[in-house]
Amino acid sequence: MNRFVVPAAAVCLSAFCLSAIAQQVTPLKGQSPETTQQDIAACQAQAQAQAGIATAGTPNAGGRARGAAAGAAAGAAVAGARGRQHEEVYDRMDDDTKQAYRQNQAKDAAAAGMVVGGSRQRQERREDRANAPQQDAAVSSAYANCMQQRGYQVTP
Repeated sequence: MNRFVVPAAAVCLSAFCLSAIAQQVTPLKGQSPETTQQDIAACQAQAQAQAGIATAGTPNAGGRARGAAAGAAAGAAVAGARGRQHEEVYDRMDDDTKQAYRQNQAKDAAAAGMVVGGSRQRQERREDRANAPQQDAAVSSAYANCMQQRGYQVTP
């Protein structure tokens, strides 16, 4: 089963990349089909790298989790600082109560951080969608230039 997953993923990725570029490539120097496929893959990777597009993973993923982690850390730090501000009361509390207070503060801050992180993630995705036409044009141009340098005719 595993031996089919990697080729299937490669076919899907190359189909996505080819559909994004959607240009016809004609070898001008008698390149073999294998060489042509290698050149196409190399030029696609180079074009995406030049345009600053990540080829692996989900772009703008994990905003909520990052926000929650940052919020929890901030909440625990604030709880500790508040405890040190009111040392006379804080020192009289037992350790379980102090721990519960820090956990509650961290939990509340994590929830707020998750909301902020999700909001930032949505904003980044909106910006990515707005910039997509310029990125597509840049990738297409870089791909065509790379293929032409390798001895291919590229037509839209």
